[in-house]
Amino acid sequence: MRRAGKITAAARALAGEMVTPGVTTQEIDKAVYHFIREQGAQPSFLHYQGYPASVCISVNDEIIHGIPGKRVLQEGDIVSIDVGAYKDGFHGDCAATFPCGKISPEAQRLIDVTRQSFYEGLKFAKEGYRVPDISRAIQTYVEANGFSIVREYVGHGVGRQMHEAPEVPNYVAGHERPRLLRGMTLAVEPMVNAGSRGIRVMPDGWTVRTADGKWSAHYENTILITDGEPELLTVPEPGGE
Repeated sequence: MRRAGKITAAARALAGEMVTPGVTTQEIDKAVYHFIREQGAQPSFLHYQGYPASVCISVNDEIIHGIPGKRVLQEGDIVSIDVGAYKDGFHGDCAATFPCGKISPEAQRLIDVTRQSFYEGLKFAKEGYRVPDISRAIQTYVEANGFSIVREYVGHGVGRQMHEAPEVPNYVAGHERPRLLRGMTLAVEPMVNAGSRGIRVMPDGWTVRTADGKWSAHYENTILITDGEPELLTVPEPGGE
């Protein structure tokens, strides 16, 4: 898991560095594919349930699962990069939203709150707590800052399979309450909308956008539950904690 996580985090960082005006999302996808393969790993997302690319690249009002293509990134865009790598039988999974050139203060605040909400949840990613403790911390922080949490998609266990039990929602609403135990590996991933929490799935069957057209941000790391502080297996992108 640590080896897979390091490759995944490095792939996210590479993609983030490429988020500049004039670059196409397909160019980012190709670079990440070749990087992961050079590390002796495989892109987790490629062909997963039919997904056609190695990276999910979601721009502005796209929440998740944006398919890379000919779209040219523009100054002021915000770009969510979600990537996974499979190495020696295990998956890493992480995401972050990056600014494309100079962005508005409102867009930067959305990115910052989304990222910090992950770290608010991380405070409860310890043995003896329960999954809803993470969920509550994320939801409370996001909503206190005037944003909304996407509810149709959640975090998850990750390991030999890309998606494993338990689900890790970013909100609290009648879910099961599994206790956190040392050795568990979880992908915690707040998806935060600037407007309402409503979503719409595009005709491609993958891309998910906000219902009201307002922007969205995404942040994710794979974490290990220990008998002390949680361990980040996908070391954050440059500038992170």
